[in-house]
Amino acid sequence: MINRDLVKKLSVQLKRDGVSALMVAPSGDLMFLLGHKPYLCERFQTLVVTDKEELFYICNRLTEAEAIGFMEGNKVYQWMDSDGFEATAKKAFEDHDLIGKKIAVNGTVRAFNLIKLLKAMDFEAVNGKDYLELTRIIKTPEELENLRKSSAIVDKVFEDIVKFIKPGMTEKDVKTEIARLCAVYGGEDCHGGIVAVDANAANPHYFGDSAVIGEHAVVEMDFGCTYKGMYSDITRTVFVGKATEREKQLYNTVLKANLAGEAAAVNGAWIPDIDMAARKVIEDAGYGYEFNHRLGHGIGYAGHEAPYIHGDYKMNLAPGMAFSCEPGIYIRGEIGIRIEDVVIINEKGETEVLNKCTKELIEIPV
Repeated sequence: MINRDLVKKLSVQLKRDGVSALMVAPSGDLMFLLGHKPYLCERFQTLVVTDKEELFYICNRLTEAEAIGFMEGNKVYQWMDSDGFEATAKKAFEDHDLIGKKIAVNGTVRAFNLIKLLKAMDFEAVNGKDYLELTRIIKTPEELENLRKSSAIVDKVFEDIVKFIKPGMTEKDVKTEIARLCAVYGGEDCHGGIVAVDANAANPHYFGDSAVIGEHAVVEMDFGCTYKGMYSDITRTVFVGKATEREKQLYNTVLKANLAGEAAAVNGAWIPDIDMAARKVIEDAGYGYEFNHRLGHGIGYAGHEAPYIHGDYKMNLAPGMAFSCEPGIYIRGEIGIRIEDVVIINEKGETEVLNKCTKELIEIPV
């Protein structure tokens, strides 16, 4: 269902900035606006919201019927693969007096399609990423409750997956079971996420799946699902067999940083200070260079959205904000350890850590 209040609010923001329209490709942004998230592929499709509160949609004919369903009587312009989309898009822009105007573009409009559009007609493309991200940065009570339920699902999955992991399994075996369990517990958009064994975990965005768990192994798991459109995101690192003293020291440093970040994440806190509270723990332990990413990211209709928890994101926390706290240490060729929770500033202005499953060091017996 189209969020008419949001369309009105966006139109006011666009007019304030001298922008005539906002293009929104399939994404969490579109889910937020329409309650629907069409499949995103290389074929150009976009919702356009104008500063006059007008809506229209451009898509390939193969998704026309779907678009007609969620556009609720608003104009749908369709194009065929054999013809290309540029002429159809130009006609839509002409119909709504957008030629020669300033048009904001959200983060999922593909660059190669945008280049074609700019060659086909005259308009000025400007960064539209913040329009919807900052509009949805404050979650409603219903959205916060759905975030809680989404996090509760992955907590249950973690409790079960620890009992499942055995030497001889591959990363893929564990990912497949994580996805299955997410679905069993009511999650949507379930996937195995990242399962990284030993040195593979030193790559924070590792996406392989063939490594085998040995009699002594480090297993890092970063996964999530959605519940009624709201994402969860959790990372836990466990040890198969007995952890060495060095592994325990690294793990406890990351845990201390995780807790320090969450303690600093209070209502009104300056976001760069939150990042530094966790980062300083790891720096003081001598591993500052090995903590090579931001402390966290916002979460909601997308897995990554505002607010971004790092030193250059100049904003104060406020009630309704939801974000991850995920410090890590990544020693190339050796080991990676990350611990991640989703945190909200709830309706009462209190800090609430949504993931309740244990963060204490776990050693799986062999």
